[in-house]
Amino acid sequence: MLVHLHVKNLALIEDIEVEFGPGLNILTGETGAGKSILLGSMQLILGGRIARDMIRAGAGYALVELLFQVENPRAEEALHQLGIELEEGQVLLTRKILDGRSINKINGETCTVGQMKAVASCLLDIHGQHEHQSLLYQDKQLEILDAYGKEEIYPAKEEVKSAYHTYRDCMKRLKALDMDEEQRNRERAFLEFEVGEIESAQLRPGEDEELENLYRKLNNGKKILETLQGVRDLTGNDSAQGAGEAVGNAVRELSRVTEYDSQLESMSSVLQEIDSLLSDFNRELSSYVEDLNFDDETFYETEKRLDLINNLKAKYGQSVEEISAYAQKQRQKLEDLDRYEENFQKAKQQVEKSCRQLDKVSNKLSEIRQKYSQMLTARIIEGLKDLNFLDVQFHIDFQRKKEYTDNGFDDIEYEISTNPGESVKPLGRIVSGGELSRIMLAIKALLADRDQIETLIFDEIDTGISGRTAQKVSEKMAVIGKCHQVLCITHLPQIAAMADTHFEIEKHQKGTETITEIHPLEGDDSVRELARLLSGAEITQAVFDNAKEMKELAQVHKNTRLK
Repeated sequence: MLVHLHVKNLALIEDIEVEFGPGLNILTGETGAGKSILLGSMQLILGGRIARDMIRAGAGYALVELLFQVENPRAEEALHQLGIELEEGQVLLTRKILDGRSINKINGETCTVGQMKAVASCLLDIHGQHEHQSLLYQDKQLEILDAYGKEEIYPAKEEVKSAYHTYRDCMKRLKALDMDEEQRNRERAFLEFEVGEIESAQLRPGEDEELENLYRKLNNGKKILETLQGVRDLTGNDSAQGAGEAVGNAVRELSRVTEYDSQLESMSSVLQEIDSLLSDFNRELSSYVEDLNFDDETFYETEKRLDLINNLKAKYGQSVEEISAYAQKQRQKLEDLDRYEENFQKAKQQVEKSCRQLDKVSNKLSEIRQKYSQMLTARIIEGLKDLNFLDVQFHIDFQRKKEYTDNGFDDIEYEISTNPGESVKPLGRIVSGGELSRIMLAIKALLADRDQIETLIFDEIDTGISGRTAQKVSEKMAVIGKCHQVLCITHLPQIAAMADTHFEIEKHQKGTETITEIHPLEGDDSVRELARLLSGAEITQAVFDNAKEMKELAQVHKNTRLK
């Protein structure tokens, strides 16, 4: 669960730290006090986009830190799969926002936004006040069904995805082969030309590198020859200035005195070795110069051959080996053309086979979905009755798409009737925003029982409801809070009264600045906030007593009926 939140320099928030508790955490406050900012800070950890005006005026950066205590083994395993190891059962997510960029860390180690989002998604689920509108989209409805039956549905979806990709690849191969005789003749002529051009060159492996070295040598022949002749003069015995002549003289001079001092013998040996090395070098140099051949015909032939190879490289590959591999590939295409009818029929059979397999696994997936849709329907109806839909009918309609997809062929739509005697119709045609909100709450409660996510956040899910319905929603929130940590931003006293931990978010002036703060409420302070939610600005003794009774009844309800 989320045990600690630290937000600094974010919009109206200067520096706040909050310790959340287990169960139902309620956050209340005046409109505009900064509740949405607090929620937005958590959405940043979930990879939310950074706006330029997020950083508090005058501050150099903004900071959001969320500390989670992980107690669910499934959540721990999901984190392990992402390469995250817990430290004393905890995970710390940090996002520091600078001008136009952010620094993200998990347990103190730098990470990408995507990595942080993946980790946060295992720990935190935020249901915003407009998310219930997504229920109107059939893709979302299918996603909810799949999540409900994920133990069986997800493996079946993987089978469909694999079969679909195989079918798609087979279709691509068949389409590539589908050509008339004129097209095949043009293709054959083109392939024969390419293969013939490469084969006529009679390339040898590594020939291009050999020719490039030879061409460079021939092209610089004059410079090489002049340089070597100069080197021979400097190191040889043909002139008094040559190193060979000088070293030879030195050897002779030193030999005259070695008999007078034994230490000079080793020096004489070194000098003789140098004389011998110079003699060997000059012989090798002379031999190299004599073998040099810079005739124009050799240069012309080398240049011509190199031009041919470079031309082939421009068309078929960056090396002789790549050109040869390309030629082999084109030969195979020629062989395939020679067996066109055989290959076409084989590709057609593969398409038919892959299509049968795709249809088989898609039907299997659809059957599993329909099985779970009956369970989900019954559970949703039960949940909706708990939320004051007294005469509700709910149905999941299945239709078949015209084309296969990597998610099967099911096209589903949620249908509902909220009044006696009315037939079920698509959600978007009959329900209001408040009803959609309650339907989503019922669904979230169902999915929460099957999910490893420990912390659920609801942002003003009470939109458009009041009275008895609000009481039912508060009871449902308390039920979810029995097995999950719930953070709920609300304006309804019925929901706030169910709080296990109650926080007030308020905005006030600090000098010339406006700042948002959050602090826990206990005892009479919590009752006083309930009274404000009941009556507005003026809180009479009667309103306070009413709020106190509401709080006490809520606690009795939690301690008896919700156990």
